[in-house]
Amino acid sequence: MQEFDVARVRALYPALAGADGAPAPIFLDNPGGTQVPQPVVDAVTDCLIGANANLGGAFRSSRAATKLFDDAHVAMADFFNARSAREIVFGQNMTTLTMQMSRSLARTLQAGDEIVVTRMEHDANVAPWLLVARDLDLTVKFLPFDTETYEFDLSLLDGLLSERTKLVCVNHASNLTGTINDVKTVSEKAHSVGALVYVDSVQFAPHGAIDVQALDCDFLVCSPYKFFGPHLGVLWGREELLTELDPYKVRTASDALPHRFETGTLNHEGMAGAMAAVDYFAWIGRELGGPSYCDRHQAFSGRRQEIRAAMDCMFDYETPITRRLIEGLSALPGVKVHGITNPNAMARRVPTVSFTAEGHQPQAIASALGEREIYVWSGHNYALEPATQLGIAEEGVVRIGLVHYNTAEEVERTLEEIEAILG
Repeated sequence: MQEFDVARVRALYPALAGADGAPAPIFLDNPGGTQVPQPVVDAVTDCLIGANANLGGAFRSSRAATKLFDDAHVAMADFFNARSAREIVFGQNMTTLTMQMSRSLARTLQAGDEIVVTRMEHDANVAPWLLVARDLDLTVKFLPFDTETYEFDLSLLDGLLSERTKLVCVNHASNLTGTINDVKTVSEKAHSVGALVYVDSVQFAPHGAIDVQALDCDFLVCSPYKFFGPHLGVLWGREELLTELDPYKVRTASDALPHRFETGTLNHEGMAGAMAAVDYFAWIGRELGGPSYCDRHQAFSGRRQEIRAAMDCMFDYETPITRRLIEGLSALPGVKVHGITNPNAMARRVPTVSFTAEGHQPQAIASALGEREIYVWSGHNYALEPATQLGIAEEGVVRIGLVHYNTAEEVERTLEEIEAILG
């Protein structure tokens, strides 16, 4: 098995080199948004130059835009292992897509119906459902997590489900604790009472292969700007459900999929960038993973196989530097890591590592690191439910998020600077 060539990866990212003589920054706010490789930049530029037109026109740039539109849906279908590109819906971002889909799903609900959400969610997978519940007089139930293990006891979900449960909403991975959740089991339990499952996969998408068919969920949404693409969102939904639901759209819009849920003119250049990000994963699987990783996924072929090889390859690279980050933080006096810390349990978390330090405000730590050109985030990170359950909603955490372009040297530098800041 060949060693992951992080230098070859980093050479593709202009932002990692710094600019105008400034020192190269260390980008660790990746859970909030990753940097983009040059092929993504080029794809966006090429779209704006050669395909900057509406769809369906009788001229060359419109034909190019139409092809880009179709190809981008196919690329995301490959990324999700969807059955059809008709199941792919592009939108502004995960939050807006979820708000939009909640309106359509609301038309299938009635007073007294129940929705289950979890205490580990980003608010984008809570607030839309609370609003629907307010409007329709629904009941919302919350699945808590264990504040010692930072994982769900899914036997508790059984007690929340009933014949009135119509929807269960769960994150694939937490944007605060980093926990990877057992979506497949959630789907099995929800479907046993006839409920649909809506998955927020924003934080999982940069780190693991998504297979909507294996997860057996009903909707799944993520944001390409969290996996090395531009700012937009993508939703997958079962074709039969997207066909049955009543979309909110203008009268002139097509009723065919996916157009019925893609309101107005889409961000074509963003779609071009998202497609390039998917192809970037395929490149990693093919060039850096190679046969040793591709051969793990014999059930797939072509780009779908290469994407899965890439995710395995990147996860194997990210795991030891994540382990080192957690070990280093845990060794500092007064520091508490809010997430799985067992070095043998790294497969159950993504490299999103949140911590607090006794006697130090998270914002102050983040600001001090920013002055040292180490970019992290602080606060509740819109993860209001987990931050509240952990009792840290007021000041929040310092959040460090690694991806495959970060290095062991960057982790060591960050640990050294945090130790110096904490005194």
